[in-house]
Amino acid sequence: MKRPYAIGLMVLLMCVARSDAYVTPRHVTPASLDNNTRELFQESMDLDDQLYDDSVKLVHRPGYQSSASRIGSYMVRESSWYALGLLLRDGPGDRQRAADILDAVLKQQYVTPGVKWYGTYRRTPEEPDPTTNPVMWRGYDPNWRHFIGTTLAMILIEFPDRISPDLSNRMYEAIDHAIEGEMKEGRLVPSYSNIALMYGSLWDFAAVHDKNQDWQKQSAAWTEAVYSGFKKYDAFFEYNSPTYYGVDLYGLALWRDYGSTKRIQTIGSEMESTMWKDIASFYNPLLRNISGPYDRSYGMDMESYVSVVGVWMRTALDAKTAPLPPISATTDHVADVWFAPHLAILGTRIPPDALAKMKTFEGDHLLHKQITEERLATAWIGRDVIFGGESTNKTKDAGTTTQFHPATVQWRTPSGQIGWIQLVQSPMIDASADKQGLTISATGTIRLRLHAKQMAPDKITEKEWSLPGLQVSVISDAKGFTTEPTEDGIDLIYSDMTSMKLGIKTVH
Repeated sequence: MKRPYAIGLMVLLMCVARSDAYVTPRHVTPASLDNNTRELFQESMDLDDQLYDDSVKLVHRPGYQSSASRIGSYMVRESSWYALGLLLRDGPGDRQRAADILDAVLKQQYVTPGVKWYGTYRRTPEEPDPTTNPVMWRGYDPNWRHFIGTTLAMILIEFPDRISPDLSNRMYEAIDHAIEGEMKEGRLVPSYSNIALMYGSLWDFAAVHDKNQDWQKQSAAWTEAVYSGFKKYDAFFEYNSPTYYGVDLYGLALWRDYGSTKRIQTIGSEMESTMWKDIASFYNPLLRNISGPYDRSYGMDMESYVSVVGVWMRTALDAKTAPLPPISATTDHVADVWFAPHLAILGTRIPPDALAKMKTFEGDHLLHKQITEERLATAWIGRDVIFGGESTNKTKDAGTTTQFHPATVQWRTPSGQIGWIQLVQSPMIDASADKQGLTISATGTIRLRLHAKQMAPDKITEKEWSLPGLQVSVISDAKGFTTEPTEDGIDLIYSDMTSMKLGIKTVH
């Protein structure tokens, strides 16, 4: 397989040479965890226990009773996460339940030779087989190779004595199928950070286990390519995502704990530390949120939905201060809390200065962070309000299906809840933040979504938005202005515009 990731011979040899101590089972136990991590792990397992279906040997999707039938009521990936948690908990019956789940998960892997989805898994057993030319993400999800594969690897590393030899062999084979399928499909690039990091770890693991020197060289080159891309600006291309940054941290923890060479372990630790410091600089502990702009985001309030970064931070902060909502089957994106066993085993390594910023507000400050040659993130982190913008040199837009939100605002309303403003749609855009507010440049129509408890629509006009706890003045050359109600609040549509300035200040 041809890989355009050339690296120097000395670095490559250093990467391929195994460290003396590759992986040693640590047998982490719930009793050995610190209080915060143990509480999180227990909450995660309680929900898994509640939603587990012994007749199918998988966990139900939270809210499956009311979810659309096309989604499927069982979750294959998350069931593998539960199996890891069961082996960590190791209570009466947990090993057998984990074995049953892993057997059920492995049966969902696609192993028909020649298909481009080879080695990945059904997302739910109810999912039909992909058609001859399925649309990626709709007909199948190739990333399940790595979410499930790295979970299997963790089990094989940490709990080899808690599964049978037959199951162990099947898991190694499943990992090989995943690597072979990814290599054959050839769709991954190192800049797709959250998956690239997991792939690098899994590829390295399989290469060492199989004593496959070609894979060892290729996986070493891959990890160097990911690292090289990060080091240009100490940032991943997928910048500032409360969900996907959490997966990045997971991948980096796999590198620093399980990397087969000192090189992989070292660069994994280095990138992990750098990421935590960057996250802390955008975080306001009084608002319990990371400021935008967001390259990929599922929500605007970490107090209201489960983000993987929030799950990580809960291991270091207590329930009252962590950016994580109360956990129940109805919590938005609650399935991501099932990542807790991975975090409990790998451990959270937040640099002391970053952790201090997560606990105590350090004071108002303006941030400038270069992401790529063309992209710059700016954010104002104030005591009462945070807002951010991303300048892209007009290379990125925000479409109706995108997770990219290049202009965002969050503040705490008089109700005590977080209010937010989010740019949800625009043509090619530049946005920037300063102490006074946000400047937006885009030619065409933009759509901004406003959400705040007890918001009064009649106090929102083209030139001024009077929101609970926040006042926004608008200077724009837009030729048209309309509003639309949404489930989340109100959408404001400014049409035929080129520039906009939002003046932002809190009111009490």
